[in-house]
Amino acid sequence: MITHRPLCIGLSLSATWMKGDGWRRPGSGVEKMDSIDYYIELAKTAEKAKLDFLFKADYLYVSPQMLGDSANFGSPDPTMIFAAIARETERIGLVTTVSTTFNPPYVVARQLQSLHWLSNGRAGWNIVTSIEGAENFSDSPMPSPQERYAKAMEFTDVVRKLWESFPQEAIVMDRESGIFSDKDKISPIHHSGEFFSVQGPLTLPAHKSGSIPLFQAGASDTGRNFASSVADAIFAAMPDLESGVELRNDLRRRAREHGRNPNAIRVLPGLYFFLGETREEAGELHKAAHANLSMERRLASLKSVLGLDLSGFTSEHRVTAEMLPDPDQPVRSRTHAELLRRYITNRQPTVEEVLARPEVVGSAHWVSVGTVEDVLNDIIERFEAGAIDGFIALPGGSEKSMELFFEKLMPQLVEKGLFRSEYAGSTLRAHLGI
Repeated sequence: MITHRPLCIGLSLSATWMKGDGWRRPGSGVEKMDSIDYYIELAKTAEKAKLDFLFKADYLYVSPQMLGDSANFGSPDPTMIFAAIARETERIGLVTTVSTTFNPPYVVARQLQSLHWLSNGRAGWNIVTSIEGAENFSDSPMPSPQERYAKAMEFTDVVRKLWESFPQEAIVMDRESGIFSDKDKISPIHHSGEFFSVQGPLTLPAHKSGSIPLFQAGASDTGRNFASSVADAIFAAMPDLESGVELRNDLRRRAREHGRNPNAIRVLPGLYFFLGETREEAGELHKAAHANLSMERRLASLKSVLGLDLSGFTSEHRVTAEMLPDPDQPVRSRTHAELLRRYITNRQPTVEEVLARPEVVGSAHWVSVGTVEDVLNDIIERFEAGAIDGFIALPGGSEKSMELFFEKLMPQLVEKGLFRSEYAGSTLRAHLGI
């Protein structure tokens, strides 16, 4: 048995197993994607496996990649999805995504606190600053990363103040005295800052389980500083072990500088796994997941992520650090750009290798392909190396990959003492050890 705390594991409710041609397979279940029943069924399966939480990303724009041959019709509001799931589950955490760039903090504080009440203490907030979508909210261009994170810091501060403005202890319900609430414990926040002016207090009290855990996604320098100052968990982009060790050590160092206990932050990369009964079967699933990405689409994705145009080079040509563009130029994702820059600088890969990278064909996730034993060993290696505190499960290739995860991989993690066999609590705070 392990003597340190076990893995923290969540499940993404995005249908990652239908990427590429996966949705075209017989029995893929693609017809069920437009029904809440499908997501409720997945939530119950995850809860049966005692997973810590469910996670749902969000998009406030429609990109070309979401349409055409992709099994995707955009993104339903994740908070509304979790409100429905809350009534059909009992213990699993519900981590919703809300942008600090395109929403008012008072509305967000109220929505999240409402989900916390509906789920009886199981809500979590994935704080994002968004990388696209400005055209849907104003005529202004997308703010710079520095401005977005400055706004996110103030936004998060306002939300936390609003949650504290109406403490649960203010509800006394004293029939004898006729006092329902202690108005002296409920107070305005009087916030006036660079981006927001909010009076408060919030319209509903805090939940008895405590405040809502904060998650954050983004591994750029600005993102790391923000995450290490406020987050309970980080959804990290780390396609290889080395980047994971570096990121986790850096976040823990920054947490100390912010006066926080470094053990209070959990580093949780997305684990995009392709499980098969054999390695050959898993390899075919992985290949099929990216079969729809032509050379033109990969080159366009690389240019969007890194600003690097490799259209004039052969697949065998080596890509070196001297070929990298100005690091300060605008890119779609600075996190993914920095990961790619590091990879190219350290490895001098071929054009073919660069165009196969997760940052180009996916979302810079950790990718593991093979049998249950292969992926299990991959998880153990990263855990023992200090690269992860857990992961977000992103099943790839087909629903069979997800079935193998729940039916075979999770029981082995439990058997090895790397994960719980039963819930110890009923709230997300309890699952995270807060």
